Amino acid sequence: MRLIFGLVLFLGIGLAGFAVKAAMERFGQYQLAIEQQRAAITPTVEVYVAARPLRYGERLVPEDVKAIRWPAEFVPNGTFTTLDEIFPPNEDTQRTVLRVIEMHEPLLASKVTRPGEDAGVASRLEDGTRAFTLQIDVVTGVSGFLRTGDRVDVYWTGTGRDGKSLTRLIRSGIQIMALDQSANSDRNNPVIARTITFAALPRDIAALTQAQASGRLTLALVGIDDQTQVETVEVSLDGLLGGREEVAESFEAPRICTVRQRNAGELAVVQVPCTN
Repeated sequence: MRLIFGLVLFLGIGLAGFAVKAAMERFGQYQLAIEQQRAAITPTVEVYVAARPLRYGERLVPEDVKAIRWPAEFVPNGTFTTLDEIFPPNEDTQRTVLRVIEMHEPLLASKVTRPGEDAGVASRLEDGTRAFTLQIDVVTGVSGFLRTGDRVDVYWTGTGRDGKSLTRLIRSGIQIMALDQSANSDRNNPVIARTITFAALPRDIAALTQAQASGRLTLALVGIDDQTQVETVEVSLDGLLGGREEVAESFEAPRICTVRQRNAGELAVVQVPCTN
């Protein structure tokens, strides 16, 4: 009796295992068929994404990225498609994160440095541009609301060639690269910075250097989506208050007309209406 019970139990376990195996194989076939259908409908390519949240200044290592399938039609520009593109095999150097990269977000060349570079300002300079620093304070720096990546207009206030006070827009839409000694573009809290660093052509740097030495600079924050082409803006003190002739006319004293009369042997001056 016990032998029969054992045989039945063994047979039941075998049948259950066979059923589970068959179900798993069937499920795998379904999953493969679904992936093939998706691939047939939407072509995909392999791209590398962040395997964990990455923050500014972190060193990138192979464990921080992984490959996933991505619709080929919507691959972002600058995406890495092979691990060797991210970590060249002949270079024993690492990349540094320049911008916040969330988990499963595609890794872009614009958000990391080249192999061996740090996250400093020099890694962001384009060909022909140079980094230049201006001194600012809480007033010229828009009350501390500037952040790395913002664009500003630069106004100069000083004495013109004619010796009169003058304010002029000298550069428009300059992008900030760093505040003080921080190039982190992901800082959201206001900072009362003392210096501002941006990239500019040598000619622009010479103009701003001369402007800072000969007058006072003021920054005006430009909107994120503002693409307006700003024309030359210049305001003098006379233009602000009105012309000198207009001011003189507005404060001209009223005319007073008099005549001299002799009354009882005494000479008196009498005011009369003006006729011309």
